[in-house]
Amino acid sequence: MRVRNCLRKVVFSLAVATSLSNTSTSFATPTPTTIPSSFADLVAPLLPAVVNISTTTLIRGRGEQSQSPLEMPFPKGSPLEDFFKDFLDRMQPEIPRNVTALGSGFIIDPDGYIVTNNHVVADADQITVILNDNTELKATLVGRDRRTDVAVLKVNTEKKLPFVQWGTSEKLRTGDWIIAIGNPFGLGGTVTAGIVSHMARDIGEHSRSGDFVDGYIQTDASINMGNSGGPMFDMNGNVVGLNTAIFSPTGASVGIGFAIPSEIAKKVVEQIRQYGRTKRGWIGVRIQPVTEDIAEGLGLKELKGALVGNVVRDGPAAKAKIQSGDVILKIGDVEVKDQRSVPRIVGDFAVGSQVPLTIWRKGKILSIPVQIGEFEEAEEAGVIPSPDGGKELIKGVEIHGMTLQPLTEDVRQRFDIDKDTHGVLVVDVSPKSSAAEKGIRPGDIIMEISQEEVKSPQSVVDHFKKAEKENRKSSLLLINRDGESRYVSIKIAPDGDKS
Repeated sequence: MRVRNCLRKVVFSLAVATSLSNTSTSFATPTPTTIPSSFADLVAPLLPAVVNISTTTLIRGRGEQSQSPLEMPFPKGSPLEDFFKDFLDRMQPEIPRNVTALGSGFIIDPDGYIVTNNHVVADADQITVILNDNTELKATLVGRDRRTDVAVLKVNTEKKLPFVQWGTSEKLRTGDWIIAIGNPFGLGGTVTAGIVSHMARDIGEHSRSGDFVDGYIQTDASINMGNSGGPMFDMNGNVVGLNTAIFSPTGASVGIGFAIPSEIAKKVVEQIRQYGRTKRGWIGVRIQPVTEDIAEGLGLKELKGALVGNVVRDGPAAKAKIQSGDVILKIGDVEVKDQRSVPRIVGDFAVGSQVPLTIWRKGKILSIPVQIGEFEEAEEAGVIPSPDGGKELIKGVEIHGMTLQPLTEDVRQRFDIDKDTHGVLVVDVSPKSSAAEKGIRPGDIIMEISQEEVKSPQSVVDHFKKAEKENRKSSLLLINRDGESRYVSIKIAPDGDKS
């Protein structure tokens, strides 16, 4: 009996060993990789091209009412309470204060062009670049792009500056070594190393960028507050990413950082240097993913492409007879893997060029040429929600007590506004605002502000911000009401009308 059990054990052991030996050939054998003993030689020539960025924003505001020596002479809730508060606001002096912020950047041209994040320099009144040798230089903003969170600065210097080269992020693979250099917590010149944790990561609501970044480089290299705008290098010392975000419940690094791929950042930087802004391609379609159910319903054998959910009226796609229900399979020679890649692919084409769209329509594959339009022009006209007001356009952009909406085709039809009328629509007015005091009411159309044509709600916001910084007391608006025009001058509150 014991002999039989022992034989069973031997047979079982042999069977397991045979099974393992047979299956082992199905596993990939990893290629041995040499772990760097030091990054010092790689980092040394890169450090001088990485800069610290300090921004200053001047905020003007009134003092707190609790600091007033006067006590409220009326009971709370009295009809005269608001009047007395307004009186105290006018009596209290403005208290200007500077708000500073820190970030990182890197020099891409010996003549002083520097790349950083848009959110590092947004709304800054003064930008200072601090070189690796602690030299401080005043910087000017060449241009910025809120859609990808990229900005370009320029400093003037008599000597040529050290600079770094762009690399190819498309060659990166998960597991590759990378190095990040930046200014975390204002410490400056800090080097961290790690690996590429994931490629083409969708970070959704954690992203400051828009549709034109269809995937981020994820890394476990330490990236903290102040690293924003700094470079991510490959092992050849080339910039493969622009560090832009972290995922953290505390605000400090937990080993999950994200960078904009260099393939995207480089193109944005080139356009900003050439035009002072971006000029992206646009075809005027709203798209959605191709799910299994949709693919089955359309007769598609593979889950690929992007489904056209809606076609913007009078846009390039509409003029080319693209229809709702079409599935875009290719744009030019570039295959569309999913709906997230469409804006970036189209955005890379030159405005005005003819590009064939390969589509699936009712069981047939068609090639339809489309003339590429300009994304920024459509955004300026209000056809596309801007990143500053994208979600707000549903309820409107609010400024100085007025809620504004662009004159889109839907708005024109709903309110019976003809195509010859330009400007923005006032959809609501706060009763206590300076706009209400001057008789502005819902339904009015703001056509001009300070004799400049109004193209979008954001242009009104930008005007008022500029006027506040220049300490102007009022702005002149040209209003269209029921087909008749008149000028209205409204007061500009020093700290912005919050009513």
